[in-house]
Amino acid sequence: MVKTLIGRPWIWSWIAAAASFALIMGLTQGRGAGELAYAALSFGAFTAIVGLGQMMVITLGPGNVDLSIPATMTLAGTVALKGMGSDPGTALLGLAIAVGVGCGAGLANFALIYLLRLPPIIATLAASLIYQSLAIWSNRGLRIKPPAGLADFATGRTIGIPNVALIGLVLSVVVWIVLERSVFGRWLLGSGQNLRAARLAGIPTELVRAVTYTTVAVLAAVAGYLLASFSGGASLNMGQEYLLSSIAVVVIGGTSIAGGNSNVPGIWGASLFLFLVVSMLNSYGFGAGVRMLLTGLIIIGIVIAASTRRVRA
Repeated sequence: MVKTLIGRPWIWSWIAAAASFALIMGLTQGRGAGELAYAALSFGAFTAIVGLGQMMVITLGPGNVDLSIPATMTLAGTVALKGMGSDPGTALLGLAIAVGVGCGAGLANFALIYLLRLPPIIATLAASLIYQSLAIWSNRGLRIKPPAGLADFATGRTIGIPNVALIGLVLSVVVWIVLERSVFGRWLLGSGQNLRAARLAGIPTELVRAVTYTTVAVLAAVAGYLLASFSGGASLNMGQEYLLSSIAVVVIGGTSIAGGNSNVPGIWGASLFLFLVVSMLNSYGFGAGVRMLLTGLIIIGIVIAASTRRVRA
């Protein structure tokens, strides 16, 4: 049983998260364990949601990554709050607006990739500048608060678990079912393992790519909608930290950067691990630069370790 678990790629992110939690508890002599766990689930949920989408894109194979996630989050959160206007009973309207923004952004990203033959990195980076500009134009310096009921839900809990974490778990289960139990999931994994073979096998690879890039944008938009509701408003830099973290949790969580493989449980372990590491650094007064440096070193180390395992195999 233990050997089987150790062989799972996702287990290492959970071991790292548990070790980080234990280290923090040791340094604080066990004070605030419940509060730390609650905060990790709350803030880790946003990273997990965007990480799920980034994982699907990376599963498509080398060169596939979405750099427009932060801008999509900002645009969706800003437009959704503006559409709701702090009016009660408009939460579903705001969610519909956010999902619509995500669909539009995802389809636009795919159009740049497919019609203009741009590499995904270039296409999504260029698109992110457009989405950020639209967010700035729609925001115009205003900070609109979410409806009170929506804010209470986003910051509340059910059976002791943060509501945003419950939403993230539901989305994770849906993504896992799609990847592991559906025809589309097999198409996605097949496209990532060998694109040419997938085409010869009759898999509609461009349709798979279109759906995948739309899905990641919708998940980013939902995360932006929830984050804006959670934090009491949308700011123009609200999605900035999720560019690096959305990629980091995919790599740390055990998903192959070569494509053709996905790992939903690892996304959550990596999200909790990153939050705990940041919390520990913040508690000792380290700034964002040290945090980004450490995250980058962790990613490099995991990539090297994964490459070494493949060579030995």
